[in-house]
Amino acid sequence: MSHPVDDAPTSDDDRTYRPGWLRYAPFLGRAPALSRRQWRLIGLIALVNLFDQYDLQLFGLALKQIQAELLIPEEQLGEFGAIVRLGALPAFLFGVIADRLGRRRVLLVTIVAYTILTGATAFAPDARTFVILQFLARTFAVAEVMLAYVVITEELDPEHRGWGVGALAALGACGNGLALALFGLVDVMPMGWRSLYLVGLFPLLIIAWLRRNLPETKRFAEHQPEATSNAILASALRPIVDLARMYPGRLLAVGSVIFLLSFSENSAGFFGPKYLQEVHGWLPWHYSLLGLGGGFVGIFGGTFAGRLSDRFGRRPVAAGFLFGHTVLVLAFYQGFGWALAAVWICMVFSGMAAGVVLAAAGNELFPTSYRSTASGARVIIATLGGVLGLFAESMLFGIYGSHWTAISILALGAFIAPLILLAFFPETSGRELEEISPELD
Repeated sequence: MSHPVDDAPTSDDDRTYRPGWLRYAPFLGRAPALSRRQWRLIGLIALVNLFDQYDLQLFGLALKQIQAELLIPEEQLGEFGAIVRLGALPAFLFGVIADRLGRRRVLLVTIVAYTILTGATAFAPDARTFVILQFLARTFAVAEVMLAYVVITEELDPEHRGWGVGALAALGACGNGLALALFGLVDVMPMGWRSLYLVGLFPLLIIAWLRRNLPETKRFAEHQPEATSNAILASALRPIVDLARMYPGRLLAVGSVIFLLSFSENSAGFFGPKYLQEVHGWLPWHYSLLGLGGGFVGIFGGTFAGRLSDRFGRRPVAAGFLFGHTVLVLAFYQGFGWALAAVWICMVFSGMAAGVVLAAAGNELFPTSYRSTASGARVIIATLGGVLGLFAESMLFGIYGSHWTAISILALGAFIAPLILLAFFPETSGRELEEISPELD
């Protein structure tokens, strides 16, 4: 098979093409034969998703430093984290709008907005301003992530969708690596944690390039409804009602799994860096080394699980990784010594793997005309679960006086999720989207 360089003349449908950047992403494994158009979409979306994931990681990473400078009381940490996560709720509206106006236009708006708000966070003078800016930034960042997965689901072939979703997750996780690398320098940066947020302004430099090169998905173009501003406002609730009417069982099953996982494990991810620094005496650069080295191993979980689910099915693969991830969360918060590093790496791997397969199945289970709306509904459910989980963590902290005991108690609820998945999820692997979720009157 030939591998032309990026600037070689080739059609959008040419499947001998390989992008130059692919050689720098060994964690994607053996890539399938995709068209030039598909590779271009993956590359463009992965680039902005990288900085999106970078932005989403900063609050949790620099929680200890932000708390110290902005004078956030210990007992309010869970509540502040919950309020910021509530910013994901309005992201649902962008899913509804994207089902009317298109994925491309809404994606561009979200990229510009979350970038500006992230940069503005660097200048927050107090905790209240910080929370407001991060609430708004999360709205647009979550909307971008949500639509990115919708685009990949709609553009890739049935036999490669799992791999594609895994590839996007793995490439986006490089943003986590960037955040970890810079976090290791937080104590020597001229503005401390504020410098981390200034780096998030980078996507503004490439927005003009994205406008020229980011196409609309073919499936949306084929199903595109007539849309005017009045029609959108008048029918704002219709996609939600129609979605619940067409596939109520699927919506309930997906929602139950997402809620349980968010409620039970959101606090575990939020408090991880603080736990290692306060309980085990790790320095920021220690955590950065772990994240960069172990995280590189962990992100192989995305494409590995995606390809595995393409071959053996979404349900068994997702259930297995969900169960394993919960066991590892408990081991991490009850562990000791440098054995924590190995547990953390396995936890990242399993979490990445489970998230990829759930994202693939979640987008496959609903029709094109409501796919973004369904993705937005999952965001709302995940947000509510995560927020309630953080508030529950604060309540348990008041009882036990330990964040780590509270997190471990909450994590037990996640064992129910794989059982629901196996019992109620239909299998979607290898099937055309129109066969899985036809448009119903």
